[in-house]
Amino acid sequence: MRLPCGLWLWLSLLKVLQGQTPRPPTLPPPMQSFQGNQFQGEWFVLGLAGNSFRPEHRALLNPFTATFELSDDGRFEVWNAMTRGQHCDTWSYVLIPAAQPGQFTVDHGVGPGADREETRVVNSDYTQFALMLSRRHTSKLAILRISLLSRNWLLPPGTLDQFFCLSRAQGLSDDNIVFPDVTDWSPHASVC
Repeated sequence: MRLPCGLWLWLSLLKVLQGQTPRPPTLPPPMQSFQGNQFQGEWFVLGLAGNSFRPEHRALLNPFTATFELSDDGRFEVWNAMTRGQHCDTWSYVLIPAAQPGQFTVDHGVGPGADREETRVVNSDYTQFALMLSRRHTSKLAILRISLLSRNWLLPPGTLDQFFCLSRAQGLSDDNIVFPDVTDWSPHASVC
């Protein structure tokens, strides 16, 4: 029994397409003249974009801070603090400088066999805003995250547009962008 030509072509095409995986967009370069001593300090995380975020995650994101402390060897120790009700969730990691200034590998301190993650500062004026892009490689996929950081709650004009443009250039949609819910939120110094 012979397969009709159209069905044979369809099955062949399906087999070929199964072996192809889409290539992720190329990462933008780190900013040209990154200055770690100016970048260090406390930043508010005002927005996140990533291929693992969905609209239902918006309610889970509370305002949080990221504090970058530069060491003598060029590494950044990073501490994050997020208020959840009356308690504080914290987590930390180390950014190890890569070949280009403003580009780092991430050490989560979990030992050998951990997922590889790279991060870079894409843009910053050091006093008001910063855009960071991270890509973590797991055994099955690459997880992309873009962070919109600010020294205070006000962003300079055009910064939000840069955040959205960078997100879209990496193949993300508006559904992949989350902002912390600041309704009824005030910083509790005693909590974090």
